[in-house]
Amino acid sequence: MSVRQSRVRRLLATFVVGLSSITSAVAQELLVGQVAALSNPATTANAKGIQAGMQAYFAYVNAQGGIGGRKVTLVSKDDGLTPGKMVELTKEYLADKRVLVLAGYVNTGGITEVSKANLPGEGGIALIAPLQGDKSIVGAANFFPFRSGYPDEVTALVKEAASTQKKKLAVVYWNITFGPAMLKVAQEETKKNGLNVVAWVQIDATAQDKFDAIMKEAVAAVAKQAPDAVLMLISGRYSLEFIKQIKSSDAADAQLYAMSIVASGDVVKAVGEQKARGLVIAQAVPFPFSATLPLVSDYQRMMKQYAPQEPLSFSTLEGFVAGKITAEALKRAGKNPTREKVLKALNSMGEYDLGGVYVNYSPKERRGWGQIDLTVIGAGGKLLR
Repeated sequence: MSVRQSRVRRLLATFVVGLSSITSAVAQELLVGQVAALSNPATTANAKGIQAGMQAYFAYVNAQGGIGGRKVTLVSKDDGLTPGKMVELTKEYLADKRVLVLAGYVNTGGITEVSKANLPGEGGIALIAPLQGDKSIVGAANFFPFRSGYPDEVTALVKEAASTQKKKLAVVYWNITFGPAMLKVAQEETKKNGLNVVAWVQIDATAQDKFDAIMKEAVAAVAKQAPDAVLMLISGRYSLEFIKQIKSSDAADAQLYAMSIVASGDVVKAVGEQKARGLVIAQAVPFPFSATLPLVSDYQRMMKQYAPQEPLSFSTLEGFVAGKITAEALKRAGKNPTREKVLKALNSMGEYDLGGVYVNYSPKERRGWGQIDLTVIGAGGKLLR
């Protein structure tokens, strides 16, 4: 063998050893899969916030040596809020056996389709803390919710309207996703609380090509009744456009109530601080700006250390919690976690203390936080309790 051939063989051997080390390192990672509408303006704030919160918690875990000496890595895929895309991307995760658990999904329509197709159930994989409050959706097999349900939000908002003695309430709802179900909750709760509903205004969210005309008609129907309060069972650009127009109508002084999926920052950007001020928003996760709970204290400290560029928000706290539940499940799954072991760990978790905030997971019940905070947009666009 020539000297040149000997050198080539040594180089090849070194390359193979190096490649083997890289492959081994990747194989040692504990992969967590997320699908979220990261690039669509309607959802990007929530999607990126949840992603950032999970990454911050995993960074903390990895700084402590990981789980069983293995690094926890979040893999995120963007469905762009495109119908059917979340299902397609979830199937990609199911086909990749290295992905042990799913977490932090964002996109109501996509999560609905994933639930209907029973993908977590059929794939034998857990889906932790999706941004979804419809109990008929998160009640599907292998869903482990954290946030409170949409019915809890609507109930809390109706009770707030009643306790502040609103005399004429208008309810605006859309005909897609959570709209019909929350309409029923609103009908039941307003009757129970003796509220006078002067208008039930439906928004057809399926005719997107007629968006401008539909929103103008809805605002006119509400303003005509001169309500002193409006309950909005809508989200995304529909809620932002409604707020913008109603604040320029004869009903500009009406108290507005919104669900948690309406991001306060988006409202301020859309209508300005002055018009956004006073909007009441139900929150399905704890208040992230005041460290009155051990969970929030830990969250604030770890975000400052591992994601200092990220502002505190409800979505980053929700992602942080998703990361914490996921890491705990992976830890309880033992030395060599599998999808089956992670599922078993979650189903046997029982009541788990996140830091003054509890979830309860068992084969009979998978219950999240279960409480609602009401917040209001104050001076400077800041959220107040």
